[in-house]
Amino acid sequence: MKIICIGRNYAEHAKELNNAVPEDPVVFMKPPSALLVGDKPFYYPEFTQDLHYEGEIVLKVCKNGRHVQPEFAHEYYNEIAFGIDFTARDIQAKCKAKGLPWEIAKGFDGSAVLSDFVPMDQIADPKSIRFELKKNGETAQKGDTADVIFSFEDIIVYVSKFFKLQMGDIIYTGTPAGVGPVKVGDTLEGFVELKAGNKQFLTCEIK
Repeated sequence: MKIICIGRNYAEHAKELNNAVPEDPVVFMKPPSALLVGDKPFYYPEFTQDLHYEGEIVLKVCKNGRHVQPEFAHEYYNEIAFGIDFTARDIQAKCKAKGLPWEIAKGFDGSAVLSDFVPMDQIADPKSIRFELKKNGETAQKGDTADVIFSFEDIIVYVSKFFKLQMGDIIYTGTPAGVGPVKVGDTLEGFVELKAGNKQFLTCEIK
């Protein structure tokens, strides 16, 4: 199982981090040990002093494929979840300044928080999935997948040029503006709009 992540997929988020809006999807990976599921607490790592949350919609790949063509891309996922991509922003900045890869700032243990998946047919509008991340009960991020630079289908097509997609792979599709730091004692909650109304998908306490 691969954890594939897309960076800078919302223009306003790219701007808030002073990054250029990309011409192609920015792809990075996390190891399976990064997964944190079942609303388990996240333990603040000792190697960072600037841990940031990034809430996003996550796809589950439902069939194997390589070099997927655009007209078939929608067939490669049928469920979504809410995810948090934890980022050690200070470590990432140091790596970027030296022109080095920054996997250690993104792929550490527990850095890929993930809710349960729900079928796409439960989503109010599959082309405009509205989601929200709350920090200590206050809205920190609001996103709408209608605002992405690269659609889910664009991502499937692009990623499958380089990596064979396999059933069970998951894809973090990018975070909107509003990312920020967390500290021990904070609680993060993720919400996604379903046909039945807004639903809480996950809770993550910072220990």
